[in-house]
Parts: sequence; structure tokens; C-alpha cells
Amino acid sequence: MTVPTFESGSLTSIAKILGDTDDGLRGDEIGQLLAECRIEELTNTSTKWRRIFNELAEVQNKTQSGAHIVGFINKAVNPARHMTNPARYRFFVDKLVPVLSLSGLTLNGAGKIANATRAASLNDALARATSLKSELERRQAHPAALASCRTELVVDNYYHAVFEAMKGIGDRLRDMSGFATDGAELVQSMFGLGSTNTPMFALNSLANDSFLSEQKGFANLVVGMFGMFRNPLAHEPRLSWPMTEGDALDMMSTMSLVHRKLDRAERKR
Repeated sequence: MTVPTFESGSLTSIAKILGDTDDGLRGDEIGQLLAECRIEELTNTSTKWRRIFNELAEVQNKTQSGAHIVGFINKAVNPARHMTNPARYRFFVDKLVPVLSLSGLTLNGAGKIANATRAASLNDALARATSLKSELERRQAHPAALASCRTELVVDNYYHAVFEAMKGIGDRLRDMSGFATDGAELVQSMFGLGSTNTPMFALNSLANDSFLSEQKGFANLVVGMFGMFRNPLAHEPRLSWPMTEGDALDMMSTMSLVHRKLDRAERKR
């Protein structure tokens, strides 16, 4: 394959991903990989990503080739290196693929860099991300929709990602209300209008029929979500309830909308 030189911005992003504070390579791993790639360490810095950037930039300037950078990435992302920590492998793939696409490269199924169509724009590059988690982040999904299922999202377990995210809505409703109930009972006790048209929580002023209709519709939506997303998943074996990525994205996007509505809900009593 043709190995281009990497622009400084791309190399910076690559180094920050591989040297990420939480999910990146450890210091000893960086030294091991540099040695395996026959890259002599010439600089001294305590910051992991700067250490990676400085050494890779130095060897690229000397050779006028990105070959050593490609070799370093291939070794860092080698699936065999991540057998005991597959979440880190997925982190590397999801973050590196969009950056590499700006240089006309990608990571194939074996975790190796390969040629690819160059991304035409930042949006095009971000769309190359491979996981459900990355796509939801690109859509700017509400953080609360992701918080309850981060582990499941990392491994693209769509079934349990949706299940845990729906449980997260229930937990948030209980935190808001102080109730210990669940499902339709919980939702109606918080957002139901009753005879006085004064719910515990209101999404708006409830000043006219349109606002009242929004309140009722929201309550019905969340009740329906508990019935459709949470209850079947809690009682059926996974194999009896297939979940595609498209289904999971739609469900998680709806949950994100619910969380945004809850952000604006005002307590009335």
C-alpha cells in the first residue's frame, strides 16, 4: 500500500488517541512499541501523547515517509494485544478510523491500516466511525442516554444497550419524584394531568389545549416506551428478540429526546 506522510494535525490526533489518559497505551507499552518499530527515543516528556507525537514526527521528518507511523499504529491496534481488554481495541478503532480517513486510510477488520477513499469533509470523516456509541455521539445524543449502558455500547451489544438505557430512564424518574414505582404507574403519577390538570411535573405552562396535549402525549410516549422497549427485553431471551443497529439507534435517539424533555420539566407540586 502507498504510505503517505501525515499532516501535523492528523498526527496530533493519532497521538492523542493512542496516548489517551484513560483508554490509551500505558507508558511501558509506548516504549515497547517504539522499540519494536525500531524508533529511537530522542525526546523526554512525561505526557504520553506528546511522547508518541514527538517520536513519530521525528522519524517521519527523517524518512519523509509515514511508514513508521503506520507500523506503530498497526502494532498498537493489533487485536492480539487487546484480548483481555477488547473495550480499548474498540476505542482505538472508533477514534482512529475518522482521523485516518482524512489521509485516505482506514483500519480493516484485522486491525490493519489499509487504503480507503479519502474523506471529503469532517462530517464525512466522523460518519466513518464504526460503533453504535460513536454514531450516537455524532448525533449528539443526551449524555444520560449513554451513561447507563456505556459497557454495552462499547461492544455493540444492541439488545442490552437499549435495555440498560431504558432502565436509566426509570432510575431518573424515580430520582426526580422520590417514588419507588416503575413503568406506567410511575410515569402517570409524575406527568398525568388528573382532574385538576396539575401534574407533579410539567413540560410547559399547560396554559392551553396545545400545551396540555404535549403533556399527555409525552406521558403516553414514555409509557409506551416502557411497554415496548423495557418489558419485552426483561422477559424474553436475547435470541427471541433480535436487535439491529438501526433499531437500536432509533430507540436510543427516542430515549435521548425523553431525557431532553426531562431536563426542562418543572415541578408543580
